Amino acid sequence: MGYRVAVAGATGNVGREMLNILAEREFPADEIVALASSRSIGTEIEYGETGRKLKVKNIEHFDPAGFDIALFAIGSEATKVYAPKFAAAGCTVIDNSSLYRMDPDVPLIVPEVNPEAIDGYRAKNIIANPNCSTAQMVVALKPLHDAATIKRVVVSTYQSVSGAGKSGMDELFEQSRNIFVGDSNEPVKFTKQIAFNVIPHIDVFLEDGSTKEEWKMVVETKKIMDPKVKVNATCVRVPVFVGHAESINVEFENELSAEEAQNILREAPGIMLVDKREDGGYVTPVECVGEYATFVSRVRDDPTVDNGIALWCVSDNLRKGAALNAVQIAELLGRRHLQKAD
Repeated sequence: MGYRVAVAGATGNVGREMLNILAEREFPADEIVALASSRSIGTEIEYGETGRKLKVKNIEHFDPAGFDIALFAIGSEATKVYAPKFAAAGCTVIDNSSLYRMDPDVPLIVPEVNPEAIDGYRAKNIIANPNCSTAQMVVALKPLHDAATIKRVVVSTYQSVSGAGKSGMDELFEQSRNIFVGDSNEPVKFTKQIAFNVIPHIDVFLEDGSTKEEWKMVVETKKIMDPKVKVNATCVRVPVFVGHAESINVEFENELSAEEAQNILREAPGIMLVDKREDGGYVTPVECVGEYATFVSRVRDDPTVDNGIALWCVSDNLRKGAALNAVQIAELLGRRHLQKAD
């Protein structure tokens, strides 16, 4: 007997990707229901490449009783309304919004990094999915932390517009076209022109001058990996449709050479090391789209600190940064706790 699964926000970028990945990974579901707001009722969505189509149902009138797992990709405001309702009905919510990430009673999970933390999910019957830029970074850092204990991380991100949803992708497309034909390219979604530009501003500004996206990377890394690790982040939106990249400098307590780091990463779960010191011997966002792995390249010693290395990290933000991680959490929940599928 398999699981009964609901995907909330099924018409959005992340929701559609959740359905694709559930199908690709042959998640043991006896029933899959696609949920969205009343605007999308009756819309048909492909269930991956299975040939099945799911007719979207209204989340406002949906009864979650009897469902095992709900994958949420509906934003914090809607999650605040529906997650407690689903959880109270006995359906475990795996939430992609930021609402519950720092709640001490809600596990924040990256399965390759802290699978044991999922055991606390029963406190609220909710599990949080981390920020997309955090998820790929901790996958790359955890095996190195286990080997040499990370003291400090300095990261600069190069985040694609899909992280801002469909409207962000549309704005990049429209602005790029308008610039070529001489039409107006005034920003709407972003604070400045995104086409042929980079914007060092994601989410709102905080009192200390950092942005909320940068704050998320700091506090989420501590919660997922180790509260003693110091993190400084600069988050930048770039004119790329899908795929986040990060330049990461790491300082360790103990000695760790670049060669040792490469050997560790080569064997680490969820990591694909592509690191040839030649033209094209690294991975860029274009190449990571549609892939499960977090790719690491450009691993080298950092001579500016004792026990330091630098590396380049790339991942499909709609997959490992969101939908894939959520499905992996569902798989982990099934293995460790629900154990319903054959």
